[in-house]
Amino acid sequence: MRGTDRRAAADAIDAPGTPEGQWASWYGPRHLPPTPPPDGPVVVVAAHPDDEVLGFGGSLALLASGGAEVHIVSVTDGEGSHPHSTLVTADQLARLRHRELRHALAKLGLAEVRLVRLGIPDTQVDRHEGTVARAVAGLLREVGAARCVAPWLGDLHSDHEAAGRAAVEACRATGVPLWMYPVWMWHWARPEDPRVPWRLAAHLPLPPEATALKSLAIAQFVSQIRPLGDGAENAAILPPEEVAHHIRSFEVVFQ
Repeated sequence: MRGTDRRAAADAIDAPGTPEGQWASWYGPRHLPPTPPPDGPVVVVAAHPDDEVLGFGGSLALLASGGAEVHIVSVTDGEGSHPHSTLVTADQLARLRHRELRHALAKLGLAEVRLVRLGIPDTQVDRHEGTVARAVAGLLREVGAARCVAPWLGDLHSDHEAAGRAAVEACRATGVPLWMYPVWMWHWARPEDPRVPWRLAAHLPLPPEATALKSLAIAQFVSQIRPLGDGAENAAILPPEEVAHHIRSFEVVFQ
């Protein structure tokens, strides 16, 4: 992502977001066709620990309950979420966020899931796309994946988009079908937003038990949903109004 694009994207994410009530009154099953959870081995790619739960956690719970083979790829360890905090170091954040992810996955029924940590520097995934693409392609081949699920290319977050591009390249090289899940889109976009390719979108219905498990999983990311301490440098990354976008009765993917 070029410098000017990166700044514009940051501004969109930092700006006040679209209230969940606006989305609830517009979108949903009545707008987007349904699709069932994928069959066979599934590889889920996340730019940071929590992206896979926010964007696809309910579907992960369904996959777990059905005994599906699931593999998770954490591209970064999320150590850059609070770069100006004096209360926690980047190394401490990396360890904390990995632990939170493990706890979240356990809530979804994936306590023993294979978790591959690539250790790419947080906020710098665009500089390592080739490395990520090769790692994901290797895993897709190794497990005989039937589906790859990765961050959406248009999410307006540099790491999300770079991880998505790497997944596109990996799937192109292996022939594995790809789904892409949005995370920040629900914040900066608006209903019927022309920047969103709604024609490619589908929804995955979630039964109440899957939605409840996803909510419990999101609650494990304490470092992201609660302030680390006083001051803007320690503010929550995902305040309640953002979490509200991710505890619905369905999830959305671009196919």
